[in-house]
Amino acid sequence: MTDLFDFKLKSSSFAVMGNPVQHSKSPQIHSLFAQQCGIAIDYDRIQVDVGGFYQAVSHFSACGGAGLNITVPYKVEAWQFCQQGQNTLSHRASQAQAVNTLRFEKQGGVFGDNTDGAGLVADLQNNIGFSIQDKSVLVVGAGGAARGVIGSLLACQPKGITIANRTVNKATALSERFGNEVHGVGLDQAVDRSFDLIVNGTATSLEGQLPGLSEKCVSENTLVYDMMYGAQPTIFMNWALAHGAAQVHDGLGMLVEQAAESFYVWHQKRPHSRSVIDALRRF
Repeated sequence: MTDLFDFKLKSSSFAVMGNPVQHSKSPQIHSLFAQQCGIAIDYDRIQVDVGGFYQAVSHFSACGGAGLNITVPYKVEAWQFCQQGQNTLSHRASQAQAVNTLRFEKQGGVFGDNTDGAGLVADLQNNIGFSIQDKSVLVVGAGGAARGVIGSLLACQPKGITIANRTVNKATALSERFGNEVHGVGLDQAVDRSFDLIVNGTATSLEGQLPGLSEKCVSENTLVYDMMYGAQPTIFMNWALAHGAAQVHDGLGMLVEQAAESFYVWHQKRPHSRSVIDALRRF
């Protein structure tokens, strides 16, 4: 945006902040949730230029904003923001060191949460029917999106979790926060075996690129999940199918499920997510 504060707010205002953000389906999702629950809300997209995140959030709050969803590339900055002043963090946001949901408290301060992991697990287990327990899991990437899901995946008692990242130090640093069941490696090191579940937590699909993962990680038993989504299968999904993956799924279900969790954080009401996923698939 040309003006850092080039947006207007209405009462009970919510929004998604990121860059890019115009592709986001969050306004449709939260409008459908609000209709289900009989709540009147305004929900917008706000694109924030690099370097302007703190100012944009502060301005949103000062203008009466009630809550924000945070998407790439600002989830880590949102976590840092919530460590200031009266602001507070949920356990899962503290564990992830990334925030995707902000709630502006009436008494002052901001509450930061991370609903990504809950959204991914709900989509995998409830919508896709995939049990994570005793499965080998590979998470590609060590940024804000990947940080948000490790704790929730680990709580499902997998056989183990490997984090593969182009910069190996980031992968190992992230893995060390979760104990011996999580291991960090470089992308070129995750080639010695296949995995039951592969989750692409990078944004490479948005750019029409692949993360650089070896095809040896994929077998006929592998479910491949790309956190990104689009009108067509992502480039990562097509790559996985070409190398024999059993199933591929995009991140639309995760988007809706994490949004349902965010909706609960804001309104203390749980909407029905499956009907919203089906509706978005038809759009």
